[in-house]
Amino acid sequence: MSYDTLVVGAGLAGLTTALRLTEQGQKVVIVARGVGATHLAPATVDVLGYLGEERVDSPASALTTLLTDVPGHPYGRVSRQQIGASLEWFCRRLERLGYAGGLDHNGLFPTAIGVARPSALAPRTMLGGDLRDGGRFLFVGLRGFKDFHPSLLADNLAHARLPAPVTARALELEPPAERRGDLSGRLLARRFDSGELTDWLVRALQGRVEAEERVGLPPVLGLRRADETLADLENRLERHVFEVPTLPPSIPGMRLYDTLTAALRKAGARLVINAAVVGAQAHDGQIESVQVASAATTMSYRTHSVVLASGGFASGGLTLDSRGAARETVFDLPVAGVPEDGATRFVAGYFDAQPLSRAGVAVDDLLRPTDRDGSPVYRNLHAAGAILAGAVPWKEKSGTGISVATGYAAADAILAPSAVGVSGSIG
Repeated sequence: MSYDTLVVGAGLAGLTTALRLTEQGQKVVIVARGVGATHLAPATVDVLGYLGEERVDSPASALTTLLTDVPGHPYGRVSRQQIGASLEWFCRRLERLGYAGGLDHNGLFPTAIGVARPSALAPRTMLGGDLRDGGRFLFVGLRGFKDFHPSLLADNLAHARLPAPVTARALELEPPAERRGDLSGRLLARRFDSGELTDWLVRALQGRVEAEERVGLPPVLGLRRADETLADLENRLERHVFEVPTLPPSIPGMRLYDTLTAALRKAGARLVINAAVVGAQAHDGQIESVQVASAATTMSYRTHSVVLASGGFASGGLTLDSRGAARETVFDLPVAGVPEDGATRFVAGYFDAQPLSRAGVAVDDLLRPTDRDGSPVYRNLHAAGAILAGAVPWKEKSGTGISVATGYAAADAILAPSAVGVSGSIG
């Protein structure tokens, strides 16, 4: 089998690259061990939420400081224009999910424990929860759904450091008798998709929502029809309604994954899930074919370009052996940012800066992994997302932004100089 590009990894970086390439007419195959981190994340796009301990209001303004302080950061390998263009492209292509925002300003969206999370983009179902202008909020939980505690959320949010005053209160509802007991997010989402819970929720809230309150719910308004359910609730309650992301599994993340993969299949891309890259043949500095093993067989895919979007330590794209040696697991590429032999690899404080926190693959300005001398290991291999060295995404709140920006830029590097902007949306 022959493809223009083979993408390793089905997380946000890999899917972004693949979709950008397919819309330019490329024949693309995505190979992945699993579905990636979309199912674990809240589905916002966080370009840059914190510089040190300070919350960032404008990623566009803060990027200069970040790159001065951390010159090896992944954002240093993509232009400011590309970062902005990638966000605009993402909103356009994900029109069905109603993403809004941009590089100039972060929104502030409540987490399940009442922390204000700065995000550059958010889907339509979360936009009503933006805290920047303050206001009155009612957080509604369902007894039996253990991932959402409205009293904790409301109390913490009322004491949070915010740009404008917020008042918050909590309400916990008893689900219909046939739905009581331990409830999961997927179960509730299916019930909202079928319409079983929407009427009940409206009746349960009538007369209990005060004037000008916005209503925050756990992220369970459906996997397929969440926007329709949201619009129905807002119309009947005459209030803004929004979802608050909770612990994994992430229903909004599943919506994002399903929307992206549906668009890829419609465009003719092939997804090979539960498979692993086990080898590659190269000639004259270029990968010519990649061997992919599944449960049944091992197949060889000829390809003109390869994109490595396999993730970092958490996803298995990087591993650490018992002696503290780091390894890139797909192509055995050099790993940058690793302390020298004998140096400290871990420090005691859980939230302290860990010496290995910025480990990953170093790349050139075309996002091609480089060797110790700074030369590309393969001329047609590019990398994107959490596999890249130089960032601390959990602390910076930058992970999904890096994935979208570098995924978009990797596609541009492959397409150049023929890449052009393409309008359109995922319906």
